[in-house]
Amino acid sequence: MDAFNQVQDWLAQHPIVMSIAKYVLWIVAILIVVQLIRRYLKQNLPNTVTRYKSQKGVEIIGYVLIIFLSITYFTGNITDFTIAIGLLSAGVAITLQELILSIAGSLYIFFVKVYAPGDRIEINGIKGDVIDIDSIYTTMMEIGEWVSSDNYSGRIVKLSNAFVFKGPIYNFSQDFPFIWDEFNLPIRYTSDVELTKEIITEVAQKVLSEYVNFSKKHWKTVVSKYYIEDAVVEPTLAMTLTDNWIQFNLRYIVDYKKRRLTKHALQEQIQQAIEDTNGLITIASATLEVIKMPTTNIHVTTPVKK
Repeated sequence: MDAFNQVQDWLAQHPIVMSIAKYVLWIVAILIVVQLIRRYLKQNLPNTVTRYKSQKGVEIIGYVLIIFLSITYFTGNITDFTIAIGLLSAGVAITLQELILSIAGSLYIFFVKVYAPGDRIEINGIKGDVIDIDSIYTTMMEIGEWVSSDNYSGRIVKLSNAFVFKGPIYNFSQDFPFIWDEFNLPIRYTSDVELTKEIITEVAQKVLSEYVNFSKKHWKTVVSKYYIEDAVVEPTLAMTLTDNWIQFNLRYIVDYKKRRLTKHALQEQIQQAIEDTNGLITIASATLEVIKMPTTNIHVTTPVKK
């Protein structure tokens, strides 16, 4: 009891420390309640989307309560807390600057809607699908690295939200969930050029018609929202004459998650159509081909015996 009384007497003599201690206890209490509610929602809400949004909503409410508590707690007592808050702010700014920047980044992501869970982004040289955003980290399912094309590598990446202020953010799905892709088809000069154009165009229209129809609607939204010129979303075909072959370049629009699958379907059907021409179209390659061997005369002579 003596020790307790001594602590009480010491706190009574230092009202600033007492006030800061009460403030810290309130903050801890709010954080504990927020975590308990988040855990309850995680265990009792079956729908993934509802569960995720509910947890994020509770987290935001907790931050709002902390901000409100901070404002109301110190209002009217600024004179008493000037020195303490000044020293505390300086220490926090120096030691926790990355953490503060991460929290500011999370608020920036939320209010400006830089990206959201489900978006495919590239940030700080890392590409992947956003699977979670909390107050400090953005969690991504990584794409690429040692895996070719746009496939998952299997690694989950946690990236500080502070990076939203430090470099560009490439969003593959926000506002316009389509990207342009292309591939080149080289054919020999002896091939039927007009037939090649017809085959590529027909296959492209067949495979890409669904993407073209959907992308037109989305592109209108992009044009109305941003200062950007209208673009052609239909497949376009260009021809280039090279030293070795005629090169056809097909440029088309595709769902950002189906780029690899769509390219495979296009190339497979175009190859099959070319094979069905029975030699009217021949795909060129950079291999060396010997067309004709020169005529060589060999004379064998019998030595004369002496």
